Parts: sequence; C-alpha cells; structure tokens
Amino acid sequence: MTDPTPASAAPQPAAPAPRAPHQTPADPDAVRLREAVGRVRTEVGKAVIGQDGAVSGLLIALLSRGHALIEGVPGVAKTLLVRSFSKALGLDTKRVQFTPDLMPGDVSGSLIYDAKAGEFEFREGPVFTNVLLADEINRTPPKTQSALLEAMEERQVSSDGVTRALPEPFLVAATQNPIEHEGTYTLPEAQLDRFLLKLIIRVPERDAEVDVLRRHADGFTPRDLERIDRAVTPEEIREAQDSVDRVAATDEMLAYIVDLARATREAASVEVGASPRAATALLSASKAWAWLGGYPAITPDHVQAMLTPVWRHRIQLRPDAEIEGVSVDAVLASVLRQTPVPR
Repeated sequence: MTDPTPASAAPQPAAPAPRAPHQTPADPDAVRLREAVGRVRTEVGKAVIGQDGAVSGLLIALLSRGHALIEGVPGVAKTLLVRSFSKALGLDTKRVQFTPDLMPGDVSGSLIYDAKAGEFEFREGPVFTNVLLADEINRTPPKTQSALLEAMEERQVSSDGVTRALPEPFLVAATQNPIEHEGTYTLPEAQLDRFLLKLIIRVPERDAEVDVLRRHADGFTPRDLERIDRAVTPEEIREAQDSVDRVAATDEMLAYIVDLARATREAASVEVGASPRAATALLSASKAWAWLGGYPAITPDHVQAMLTPVWRHRIQLRPDAEIEGVSVDAVLASVLRQTPVPR
C-alpha cells in the first residue's frame, strides 16, 4: 500500500448527519434524549465560538463512556471549551493543572495520617469527580500521567490494597499543547490509548474570530460562565449512553472496521497500526455519531467520519516517514481511499 504525501488533517464532524429517507420512525425516548444532548451544544455556544467539531467530539466521548484528548496551541479556548461543556452538563467537575512537580497522589489521592484517630485514612484526589479537566497533561512527567491509567480504563482507584469506584458518568477531558512547544513531555502509548478521541483545536475562521472579539468588547469574560445553563440531567446522560449501546452494527460494518485496522498495519509508513482495541473504539464512536444523527445502525459514513479523530493518536509512524514529513492524518486518509466500502 502506498502512503500519501503530507496533507491537511481530515475535518472533524461538526454536526450530526441528516436521517436517511428509508429509516424507520425514531423512538420517542431517543428523540427526547437527543434533544437534551443537543441543548448542550447550544449552551456551550454561549461561550465558545467556531469549535462545533470539538463540541461534537466531547459529546461522542461522553456518550461512548470514553475520554477526549484536546490539542491546540495556547489561546484557542481549549480550557474554556471543557469548562463550558462541564457547566452545560451540570456534573461535578474538578480541574488539575498538570505541572512538572505534580505527584501521582495529587491526582488519585493518598493516605493521610489522622493524629486524632491514630490511623491512616484515604483522602480522595480530584479524579473522584464526573468530569476531570486535566489541563496541559503533557507538562507533567509520565510517572504522574500514569496515575490516570487505572481511573480512565477501569473507573476505579486502587490504594493500599483497597479499590475505590469512581462516580458515573466519568469523563477525562485533557488538554495539551503541541509537542514541539517547550516544557512538554511525550505521552506514553498506554496513556494515549486510554483516550477515545484526539481532537485538534485550530484557530477559528476570520468571521468567528471577529465574533469572539465582539463578545469580549461587549463585556464577556471567560472566567464568568454564569450565562451557561444546565442542559441535561445525569439520568438523561445515562439513558443516552444506554440508547447509544443499542445502535446496531451489521457484520459487514464490523468487517469494514477490521479491514481498515488491518490496512493501517500494512501501510509502508506505519510502525504500529491500529490494534483490536482501536477497532472497538472506532465502533463505539461510530455508534455514538450515528445515534446523534438519528440512525438505528452505523453506516460507512459514520465510520469514515470518526476514523481520524479515533485513530490519529494510536498510529505510530516509521522514523523515516516522519523525517519525510508524512502525517498520521494523511496515512489514515489514504487507508480510507484504498479500503473497499461495503455496499
């Protein structure tokens, strides 16, 4: 398989696709839940402009019970996006500013000696929340990043032989600056694999940027999010997640996902291709994207839309390909073009 030359990143989904004419009438409960989830997008839009694709990605991560890694240069509203999103959800939220001196216990919690009781007690860390904003996660060493591995995968924290469950729903939304910026660490592969999606935040279009300045000129401040209202209840979130689980996937669509994964492993520029876990992640994200659009089953369009954000951080290129300037997004675009699509 011939790999492509460097190309711009594939666009991220911005809004659900329209329902196909041949679809059966939607379930009223699913319609109600989609409307509730859709209100989250509206509320986030009160504070964040021109990032519809990233908002969709966060919704997909939430509905799929996954996590999102958000990358962008400083000043493109990564932190504001997550804060606005969590405010619209109305869930318990904690923020951790990742720094080089942050310790694992500062994230997951640690045993503290209680002099009055004469014994050690566990003091919960900020990971015991519904939405954890891991701000600038790549500014802390891998040792501290590893504190999130068990929490993100198994929704629990183990300390001193005791396992403590995390609240549900649980979402880690981590921001990071591009790795070429000073003072950053490369995220280990095990950490990257815990994220369902990697979303790229770019500078907004000119008109959107003018709207940003207009809001600030009119008195908006990112520190004040009181204008954002709760759009959905915890019960509706759980119901929506269960409804996403019921989205169907035919054998042909499952085989299509597997073929795409195997194609990445055969690409000449790829050192490590998509794993079986990556294939299941693509299935989960595709089901969530289909559900948002009112589809009872996933289609090739849903898989193709989600492939790049779900796999871009899981593919490792060969060193010579990186030197030549080949990008992971370009390789994935080539894989999509060359893999037969089920009819």
